[in-house]
Amino acid sequence: MRAALLRLRRATGLQVVFGGLLHDGRRLRIAELNGALTPALHGLAVTTGSGLGGKCLALSRPCAVTDYPSARHITHEYDGAVAAEGLRSVIAVPVVVRRTVRGVLYGALRDALPIGERVFDAAVAAARDVEQALAVRDEVHRLLTAPASGDVGPVGHAGPSWEEVRQAHGELRALAPRIDDPELRARLLSVCGRLETASEGPGRPTDVTLTPRETDVLAAVASGATNAVAASRLGLRPETVKGYLRSTMRKLGAHTRLEAVVAARRAGLLP
Repeated sequence: MRAALLRLRRATGLQVVFGGLLHDGRRLRIAELNGALTPALHGLAVTTGSGLGGKCLALSRPCAVTDYPSARHITHEYDGAVAAEGLRSVIAVPVVVRRTVRGVLYGALRDALPIGERVFDAAVAAARDVEQALAVRDEVHRLLTAPASGDVGPVGHAGPSWEEVRQAHGELRALAPRIDDPELRARLLSVCGRLETASEGPGRPTDVTLTPRETDVLAAVASGATNAVAASRLGLRPETVKGYLRSTMRKLGAHTRLEAVVAARRAGLLP
């Protein structure tokens, strides 16, 4: 969220940007600010239905006011904090993951000016960045906490099959290059590495090393993707995908895509 807010401010010229995530399903706490002159907004707890952010939470859609103090279509529980920071024109955009509101991003000016379409679009894009990061973290958490294949959970459900793990691995590898936050990207790739070594056999060769992009392409191929689909997922050209596949097959001593996938799994390079 910090990175998304910083990009939003730089792209739009908004004087203040801030935001926070929900912790109990109804209340969010402002945890990140950029451009603030006072601590008035930091730590502010916003409840669903209250103020501009609360309206945004309740409606699950962007909301904006040109002059916050005189706005008639919001409640005014937070006027003191808003006035202390001198905010007038404010936009609030929800962060929605799988149809559930997880937080709100705000942008504000200290003048009563309309929020233009360019600023609106940039705020929505920033919220989408946060949504993607949260979706990735959710998936990582699911993979880390899921029972091992064949295990039975407390309610009697079997754990994920290896095919499900492999599918998730391919999706995470495809997501990683799109994550701007270097720390989150590194953590995601670390989890991918754990999935890869989870299938490591005693005879794993130590002299085969694939580049990150070769692994990305092979993971996509292993999920059944064609070159065109793999290219679309990874933001590459189909010819580039072919090049990575040729390199991977040469390293693994494989003559076909299927042989390359099988060899990579035996080598512990794919789950």
